[in-house]
Amino acid sequence: MRYDLDRLPFQDLMAPVATATAVIARLDERLLRSRESQGWISRSHFSDACASLWVDGELVHPEDLILHDADMGARRPTHELSIARDILRTRRRILSHPADWAVSSDGLRRLRKGGDENAELSLEVKSFSRQAGNEAPADEDDLLAAELAAIDNVLARSEALLLEARKTVSGRADDERAPLVYEPDWDEDERLAAWLQVLKQSEGLPTALRAAVLLDGWNVLQVLQHAPWLGRLLTASILRRDGLSSGYLLPISVGLKQMPRQKRGHRARDVRLAVLIDAMTNAAEFGLKEHDRLSLARQQMEHRLIGRRGSSRLPQLVDLVLEKPFVSMAMIVDALSVTPQGALKMVGELGLRELTGRGRFRAWGIL
Repeated sequence: MRYDLDRLPFQDLMAPVATATAVIARLDERLLRSRESQGWISRSHFSDACASLWVDGELVHPEDLILHDADMGARRPTHELSIARDILRTRRRILSHPADWAVSSDGLRRLRKGGDENAELSLEVKSFSRQAGNEAPADEDDLLAAELAAIDNVLARSEALLLEARKTVSGRADDERAPLVYEPDWDEDERLAAWLQVLKQSEGLPTALRAAVLLDGWNVLQVLQHAPWLGRLLTASILRRDGLSSGYLLPISVGLKQMPRQKRGHRARDVRLAVLIDAMTNAAEFGLKEHDRLSLARQQMEHRLIGRRGSSRLPQLVDLVLEKPFVSMAMIVDALSVTPQGALKMVGELGLRELTGRGRFRAWGIL
């Protein structure tokens, strides 16, 4: 099993590669000098996680992922939402490590292994049971709240039973995989070794072209049976390691989402490579537009600060809202040292958007 690097269409790809390189580098330079860089990076994680599920044929709304990540969801998370949170956490994990960590032997081992699924599921069940007891129904005027809460309780009990079933069959070796979940002849180690060979052989190529080759190789080799999205994150880490996007992970899935599905899965490698390069260009252009949107949001909110007293906490709230994808009542109270009533008044003065649609346990943002 191997991916052939011979006969790459350099003449056809060099112009798109130059365009992608220029746009990605421009975004990197802008983020390095911007006050909105932290907020942009935080939001790009959510956008790319949702887009990654879309590329794989699933749908997750950013608001649902934001609330689920903060353990503020009113409903039991779906399977797709759990995968999106795994992608979200993996992006944060990669960015928190040195640039060459993700493709190192230790990084690949940890990223493939992920976390302790049983422990995480147990925590989710306990967390949801606590939320169901304290928060449901979220709104008294919600006529379906009681029925939805009952369904959620059934799902929670089912998850608990599945967890117990996993414990009873956990006597197999750690490296032995359940045949009902993993195909016995799917040798991930062999496929990963073939992809690492592509990584080695592609040294010397222009960074954007190398990233496209590596991502196409990952898709062709189908390295991980249940985590095709990891290849896109590793490709973004290569762009970061090689210095093209030194301060962030490019949201490649956001760019791929704009590409036609027929071209993304085309039989001809030349077409696929061109699509991947265009996807990286679109992802960087999306990032520039998102940065401009955050800058404009800051300007609009700062207009509301004209004439305020010097002791006003509104400027601090503006910084907090732009830094985080959402803010809750507790976050505002803790960060600004104000009362809940004062926090509500400040939220109203800035005109923030409410994300939950609930009467209690609400959150606000500028999504």
